[in-house]
Amino acid sequence: MHKNHFSFALIMVGAFLSVLNQTLMSTALPAIMRAFHITTAQGQWLNNGYLLINALMIPTTAYLIKRYTTRQLYFTASLIFILGSLIGATAPVYPVLIIGRMIQALGAGIIIPLVNVVVMTSTRPSERGAAMGIVGLALNLAPVLGPTVAGVILTHLSWQYLFGLTLPLMVIDVLLAPKFLENVGDLHRQPLDRTGLFLSGLGLTLALYSFSNVGETAFLSLKGIVPLVLGAILLGLFAKSQWTKTAPLLNLHVFRYRQFNLPLMINMLLMVTMYGNAIIIPVLVQNVFHQSALVSGLTLLPGSVCTAIISPLSGRFYDRYNFRRMVMVGLTIDMSGSLLLSATGSHSSMAYVIAGQTIRQLGLVLVLIPIQTHAWSMLPLPMIPDGVAVYNTLRQVAASFGTALLVAIISLTSTSHIHWSMNSQLVGIKFSYLLSTGMVFVCWLLARQLKKEN
Repeated sequence: MHKNHFSFALIMVGAFLSVLNQTLMSTALPAIMRAFHITTAQGQWLNNGYLLINALMIPTTAYLIKRYTTRQLYFTASLIFILGSLIGATAPVYPVLIIGRMIQALGAGIIIPLVNVVVMTSTRPSERGAAMGIVGLALNLAPVLGPTVAGVILTHLSWQYLFGLTLPLMVIDVLLAPKFLENVGDLHRQPLDRTGLFLSGLGLTLALYSFSNVGETAFLSLKGIVPLVLGAILLGLFAKSQWTKTAPLLNLHVFRYRQFNLPLMINMLLMVTMYGNAIIIPVLVQNVFHQSALVSGLTLLPGSVCTAIISPLSGRFYDRYNFRRMVMVGLTIDMSGSLLLSATGSHSSMAYVIAGQTIRQLGLVLVLIPIQTHAWSMLPLPMIPDGVAVYNTLRQVAASFGTALLVAIISLTSTSHIHWSMNSQLVGIKFSYLLSTGMVFVCWLLARQLKKEN
């Protein structure tokens, strides 16, 4: 195998393991709650804390990628990820487990944007779709495969083995990286914008903290609304400062490009539905249908297979065919699956749920990779690190918001309809899927404004 192919494979393994960890804990949450005697709201911090730290790191990656070599960044980020995995696997109390997850997220927050920048800057424009299709195989397969893998492990082993799963693979990867990983791009020794780092870090922390409280309290309570307002103000100040600086932390002039903005908005809406679904499916299968964690994980397996098969193909389709038409077809398929799931009843079969989930996943994989590649391809080459950082930051914000929103909907509707004969949680789940259908329809309307060709 050529060295550059092996280099690409190494960095892809790191990206896959980083994203896999983001959803592994969703299925494990009931077991961890029992082990540490914690509430559901406290347990959600396993995911919310990971998303928070991940989102805080991503805005700095544009600066880090320009400042340090690919090999230096990847090696350091991988070591941080390994440290977090060790702490998580050996955590004696819940706060230590949270710390381990957050340290994992520090490493993942560097690795994932780094992979995207390496691919976009080292491939010809005519081959970017195919290359990003392979990246998508990791980044889009991992969130769907995570609950399946976790379900299998938890059926036979304890939750600690979820950390042990990724640890040896990442250790092997990081040992090979110094020898085989190639450096990509030119370095720019610009000073770190500390004011921008402070404003973006605190603003994102407050906003994501507000979202995490939605599942615990009403959104319009002081605990929910005050952090959100303060976070929005700080992020507004951050945006204003970045727009005029000659050496900003993040070049926000990427928003001047309309064909970058449209895919970004579509991606954010789809992230709300995708990561919210990672919470809904375990609740539906385990709490409503009273199935095991293994069955909950296996419910997502056919969708994982679809993702594995179609991800590389969707990238190649982007290089060769009508881009807008492909995106609109994918969104139509996604809407169909969401509508099927919104009609789930207490007597629906598991086959029905699997069919709806698989259809949704098929539609998503036809959309996510092409719109991401299109968004970054519309930017000048020097702005790609900034475009990747903006895109992935807002992707994480949307994922955190989606998780909080759909958990809140299930909780609120369950409480409001407790007198119904139907399982009260099922009411919230059905409403969540109807809301997801509406969001995908908005994406479909936005997609009509995309350029036909890549």
